[in-house]
Amino acid sequence: MVSVWMIAYNHEHFIRQAVESVLMQQTNFPLDIVIGEDCSKDNTRQKLIELQQQYPDKIKLLLHEKNVGMHKNVALTLDACKGKYVALLEGDDYWTDPLKLQKQVDFMESHPTYSMCYHKEKEIYDSDPGKEQKITNTRDASETNLEEILEKGWFIRTASMLFRNGLVGELPEWFYRFPSTDYVLHVLIARHGPIKLIDEVMAVQRRHEGGITKTSLYHPKNIGFRKIELLKILD
Repeated sequence: MVSVWMIAYNHEHFIRQAVESVLMQQTNFPLDIVIGEDCSKDNTRQKLIELQQQYPDKIKLLLHEKNVGMHKNVALTLDACKGKYVALLEGDDYWTDPLKLQKQVDFMESHPTYSMCYHKEKEIYDSDPGKEQKITNTRDASETNLEEILEKGWFIRTASMLFRNGLVGELPEWFYRFPSTDYVLHVLIARHGPIKLIDEVMAVQRRHEGGITKTSLYHPKNIGFRKIELLKILD
């Protein structure tokens, strides 16, 4: 019913918590975890192999022979997800509600016109544990659509997403030119129907020094230029 998409790179300190937050899910349907490991420089791969040996019926590993980069890892891992629905969770985040997937699938099954649903998250800061945690995805609207996503930009956090498999189709060439891969997915998915906000906090997004948002790709200037390029392409 659900394939949990996960990508991992240098997540040795976080990956077990991420995987175990999936394994704790209480559902009345089967699920699997498809993990793309992109030749980490730490012990992420070994930890995943150990987890896969513990849960061979739940975990499918894509162990790339060489580093393929984030975008290609996203695409290959998504292509390997065969469930009716796909839920996203990066290897340094984790879910906090054991009924998260059940709640999302129940909504999607009873609302067939919706393309995706998402929920609120808590953001924590590993490098500054004293910093006040904040709740993300805090929007007044209970649902959103393609027009609002294009107008507002990125506001749906990755670990909150569950969508119908097959809506994305073959990823276009320009997918590989934009740093925020999940935002491109939002656009591609929203073409097929409205998106529902479930007004509950059910995941944690971790901010840490090794995270992708700390790289030059996510410098505000670079994000701005690439968003302009993306909007021109979409137009």
